[in-house]
Amino acid sequence: MAEIGIGIVGGGYMGKAHAVAMAAVGAVFDAALRPSLEMICTTTESGAAHKARQFGFKSSTADWRKLVDDPAVRALVIASPQETHHDIALAAFARGKHVLCEKPLGLGLEQSRAMVEAAERSGCIHMVGFNYIRTPASQLARQIIARGEIGDITFLRAEHTEDFLADASQPGDWRTQGRANGNMGDLAPHIINAALALAGPITSLVADIATVHAARGGLPVTNDDQSAIMCRFASGAMGQLFVSRIATGRKMGYAYEIYGTKGSIRFDQEDQNAVWLYRAQGPEERRGFAKILTGPLHPDYKPFCLGPGHGTGYQDQIIIEARDFLQAIHEGKSSWPTFRDGMQVNQIIEAGWRSHEGRCWVNIEGV
Repeated sequence: MAEIGIGIVGGGYMGKAHAVAMAAVGAVFDAALRPSLEMICTTTESGAAHKARQFGFKSSTADWRKLVDDPAVRALVIASPQETHHDIALAAFARGKHVLCEKPLGLGLEQSRAMVEAAERSGCIHMVGFNYIRTPASQLARQIIARGEIGDITFLRAEHTEDFLADASQPGDWRTQGRANGNMGDLAPHIINAALALAGPITSLVADIATVHAARGGLPVTNDDQSAIMCRFASGAMGQLFVSRIATGRKMGYAYEIYGTKGSIRFDQEDQNAVWLYRAQGPEERRGFAKILTGPLHPDYKPFCLGPGHGTGYQDQIIIEARDFLQAIHEGKSSWPTFRDGMQVNQIIEAGWRSHEGRCWVNIEGV
């Protein structure tokens, strides 16, 4: 059985999730290519050593350059703050190493385009960590749409809403400083990725972006709290995206409603193991939304559990992502979402800012 040395940059929330995923993916999916946890990098030597012991890595460092240079590390996961993504990825590609990079791809469109160029020039496998679209339920939704079961899409409404900054008295921190750390930089990429995956390319948009709480604990807030985007898809369908980190009561509001000429779909990440499907068939008095609980017959569910309706969780999304990354390396071909897909998300975000600042519709092609 083939093995590949894995390095992870970052030992926090996402670093741990990726470490657990890499440790579990071989057993869950009986993967042809098995990860060997070689090195982890965090901000301090002592912290890195602790994380190495905790997660089962062979070595540790506080210098990401040492991790990239280690010959035992043949592929790496970038799970560090987004301002670090560009330099680490370019260094890895220069050394012929495969990269799974957390979203968003870079600090902005310019960085993400440079990362795409480096990735495609290198010939290495490259992937962006959009994990929520990998739930068995959202994979099922994509299948239903692709098979034409709800007909042609006429309208998509999607949101990513959370309330971790809903309390205006909460002190400011790094999340409230700098455009890249704001709502558009942090939450918007996930639901934009979902919209593109479900309804196809966006051709134009108009956006309204707001900082609702101008200061926190006496510290000025320098980024946005929420945004509303109207858009048009290449198919002609209309769309509406709402993103907020101050949506009181919402914990994981990654949700969408998609209307088609033959039916419609509803999904909410807070109930991530169910899809609601409406089919415009039969007598009107017998029509209604049907709740489909995910089970072993749905994509990527069976490796985790044989019981329908028992459900998968957040960590399982990251394990599926790890499988996709390792399978791409094994097959020698990058799989969706690639760095180019990640760059297209950044393009939509940049268009949103241009629209907001210019108070106008923006064509994506010119961004």
